[in-house]
Amino acid sequence: MGSVTRTASKTILVATMVGTAAISGGLVGLAISFRNLPDVRSLRGYVPSETTHIYDINGKLLASLHDEENREVVPLNKISPDLKRAVIAIEDSNFFQHHGINPIGIVRATLVNFQAGRTVEGGSTLTMQLVKNLFLTPERAFSRKVAEAVLALRLEQIFTKDEILEMYLNQVYWGHNTYGVETAARSYFQKSAADLTLGEAAMMAGIIQAPEAYSPFVDYRLARQQQAIVLNRMVELNWITAAEAERARNQPIKLGKITSFQGSRSPYVTDAVVDELSKRFGREAVIKGGMRVQTTIDLRLQQIAEKVVRQGHADLIAQGVQADQMALVAVDPRTHFIKAMVGGVDYQKSQFNRATQALRQPGSAFKPLVFYTAFATGKYTPDSTIDDNPISFNDGTELYTPRNYDNSFYGPMSIRMALATSRNIPAVKLGQQVGISNVIEVCRTLGIKSAIPPVVSLPLGAVDLTPLELVSAYATFANNGWQSDTTAVVQVTDNSGQLLLNNWPRPKLVLDPWAAASLNDAMQSVITSGTGVAAQIGRPAAGKTGTTSSERDIWFVGYVPQLATAVWAGNDNYSPIGRGATGGGFMAPLWRDFMSQALKGVPVEKFTPASRFERPRS
Repeated sequence: MGSVTRTASKTILVATMVGTAAISGGLVGLAISFRNLPDVRSLRGYVPSETTHIYDINGKLLASLHDEENREVVPLNKISPDLKRAVIAIEDSNFFQHHGINPIGIVRATLVNFQAGRTVEGGSTLTMQLVKNLFLTPERAFSRKVAEAVLALRLEQIFTKDEILEMYLNQVYWGHNTYGVETAARSYFQKSAADLTLGEAAMMAGIIQAPEAYSPFVDYRLARQQQAIVLNRMVELNWITAAEAERARNQPIKLGKITSFQGSRSPYVTDAVVDELSKRFGREAVIKGGMRVQTTIDLRLQQIAEKVVRQGHADLIAQGVQADQMALVAVDPRTHFIKAMVGGVDYQKSQFNRATQALRQPGSAFKPLVFYTAFATGKYTPDSTIDDNPISFNDGTELYTPRNYDNSFYGPMSIRMALATSRNIPAVKLGQQVGISNVIEVCRTLGIKSAIPPVVSLPLGAVDLTPLELVSAYATFANNGWQSDTTAVVQVTDNSGQLLLNNWPRPKLVLDPWAAASLNDAMQSVITSGTGVAAQIGRPAAGKTGTTSSERDIWFVGYVPQLATAVWAGNDNYSPIGRGATGGGFMAPLWRDFMSQALKGVPVEKFTPASRFERPRS
């Protein structure tokens, strides 16, 4: 008997020592883990990821950009009082009484979990939910629950209840990649969180516990049941009357739509804007920074451009032109704001933006840069004479002999006529007379950054440019040499309205006004009596056709004082589009269609004559 007693005593002693060691180890472990917990003071400067919204120049929404979290942060005073009460009622009715943890709730949850043999109820306060969402993993474990409690206590020592509630409501997940009360309200009910009714607020509060299951978009009946549970709880707490609850239950609910990951109204524009802003702020800041971006795009003009490109491409195919792609880009010469941009026929099939990224040969559409260079010397006017006769040039390693499109020669002619009829030989001669290096310098002044080879054939478009580069240059001609930076963005603010970027025009005079006005005069002849007669729109306009000798690219680039537009067609693989296809025959009519609609209601304005400016001395 004694030996049994001694054995039992030893067993108890060992068990006690082991238990004590385990408890001590656990306490040490908890102490170490608490020491390594995040510092809640970091929330003083915490900025959650927030959805960026992109608008046209008139404030019409074009796109909303976000990563996994679609969120718009709002202050507490911009949230419906009914929603605040509804959330607190169902999630943590003692929120304003406790200091971060609710002992009664924890005891209740402990009993339920013990009876179930597993963790099935949390007992978390709003503060504990907040720290879990911000700092901890979602695993259901005792150690995480203790960490939650410790962090919640620390959080309540530093922040007021209103600050915690504001953070919670802007952080909480409401389903469908929707985070925060404002985005959820606009998604579920198409209204601001400030304007929610009691019935809507109760339905939203009921979603929180299981957003993907209780969402009215998924199961409207279940969402209504959750709404009733919230309203009943608010009546139990005497926060609303039974009559108010009944009215809220009977209130009709008008649902909105899922707003996360919605496509852009004009995806080529959105991509270009994101690219422009990413170079300045970084892509993550653009996608998660809650920016409010006012673009230069006019949605009316953008929709016209998209329609013109779709129909224009169909017409090209119907007429036997084998061009798989088109692009259109329009710029306001007075501001250099991009007003419309279409980077391809179908964004769903190809996201490559040919308006801003495709390097294509402009053909004769490059000639105006050569003619401007000549006028800027002061030695030439539109009525100066130049010969259209056979000639050859030494182009470094070989002899280069330019040819006209029709293989004919017109002899002596005015520069105006040479430009209007797109004669190649006079353009090459003029390039040699003014110097190819000077032509390249003019290109750089006009903002063209693409590589430019200093070859004899450069005046005929032996260079690869983007449509945006070319139309931006033409826009400066249209504005008599005044230029601002070409941009798709007017300004950017953060969600509180603080200005982050201001691209309002800062025009500089970069060209000689007399030379620019002389070019405008000569280029009007292209449309009135030259290769671009199909571009006539019933008002003064200047422009230039472009067709590459390899029949890979066709262009028309033209302008009035208020708008410059480039249209291009070709194949992405640079294969020929068909014999006989010209910019004047196919692109000029398309340009006319766009400009006629875009300028509807815009006053007719004449170009300033060269006589108003002083001619440069030669």
